Amino acid sequence: MTARGHYEDVDLDVEEALALVKDSAAQGHSDATPWPEARAIAERAPRPLAALGAVRLDAALGLVLAAPLTALTDLPSFDTSAMDGWAVAGPGPWVVRADGVLAGHAEPEPLTDGEAVRIATGARIPQDATAVLRSEHGSTDDKGRLHATREVVHGQDIRPRGQECHSGDTLLPPGTLVTPAVLGLAAAAGYDTVSAVPRPRAEVLVLGDELLTEGLPHEGLIRDALGPMLPPWLHGFGANVIAVRRLGDDAEALHKALQNSDADLIVTTGGTAAGPVDHVHPTLRRIGAQLLVNGVMARPGHPMLLARIKKDQHLVGLPGNPLAAVSGLLTLAEPLLRTLAGRAAPEPYTLPLKDAVHGHPYDTRLIPVVLREDRAVPLHYNGPAMLRGIAVADALAVVPPGGGRSGQELEILDLPWTTAGIGACLT
Repeated sequence: MTARGHYEDVDLDVEEALALVKDSAAQGHSDATPWPEARAIAERAPRPLAALGAVRLDAALGLVLAAPLTALTDLPSFDTSAMDGWAVAGPGPWVVRADGVLAGHAEPEPLTDGEAVRIATGARIPQDATAVLRSEHGSTDDKGRLHATREVVHGQDIRPRGQECHSGDTLLPPGTLVTPAVLGLAAAAGYDTVSAVPRPRAEVLVLGDELLTEGLPHEGLIRDALGPMLPPWLHGFGANVIAVRRLGDDAEALHKALQNSDADLIVTTGGTAAGPVDHVHPTLRRIGAQLLVNGVMARPGHPMLLARIKKDQHLVGLPGNPLAAVSGLLTLAEPLLRTLAGRAAPEPYTLPLKDAVHGHPYDTRLIPVVLREDRAVPLHYNGPAMLRGIAVADALAVVPPGGGRSGQELEILDLPWTTAGIGACLT
């Protein structure tokens, strides 16, 4: 298919526009689902996975909390020193006690007015202490008395009990992604385990006899770009990819794979059109699958589909062209996996376009962009079969039918490795 056939950034005259409309009609455009509706259907299609009751902290990274994280104690649970220095009582100068107060030790002896004691960061504050004097703000004279070199304010550098939270406070809501900081908070609050939603299990079925797994393209064969690309992308959306299987253009192999898979989500590549070796639709009919989305009014990626195979198992059929497949991932796989994993939907946001972009007459267009100075800069090499644009992109811009003008605010879809907290590095 030529770039023009996929509505690249070229100027269209009237005859060309009419030809594009006829081309879309020939592809069954009237049956396609509008892009926003397709995403909503995918989000509503599954039920969230059953929660894992007790996941050890060292195994919870990248999962989603299934229950609120509630403080099991006050934080801090006792008055502590925020700095190394002296705990002092009353106005100075102070007589320094011979002992000291260290973190992790039993409750120290109370102080009396005019008395001070050496104290370490994190140690318990002695009873009746009025402040902590930092080491760099105090000095002792030849009689062993402590003098402040700065004004001492009552309560300074003391972390009072419950400063961060009180027992019973909700620290984090359900749906929170477990990041390293969340693990630290849970540990500080006294948790050994958390209730979390498991990662959905995903399986990738790569279709097509023309695909090579190594070496240079030759003799009509091309390298498989989707086999290496899809697993980390799905992982970034919260899935655990249990298998990547290359089936070629074999209808029976596809039928067997769908019948035997125990994945929550099966992702196929290619074969979603109506050509002689496009086996996805016939196979779905053969197994009695329910077609939820049969084509989407989106470019690239129009022939993507979503089907319910079993009560709790779904299939996302991606087009074979790489950027079209990415469009299908963002449109159907991401919202479906988000619901399965119990993740909260990201807050939608818009940015103005730096440059105008052409659009499809009536389909939504997804184009790779980089984000520069609060503007979305459209990238070249954004044809359905191209990866040069998306390889350097920060996000995809959602271009409405008819295109977008310079300065127009467009919805932005972050990529999983550029979204705060969802990085594909989480394991």
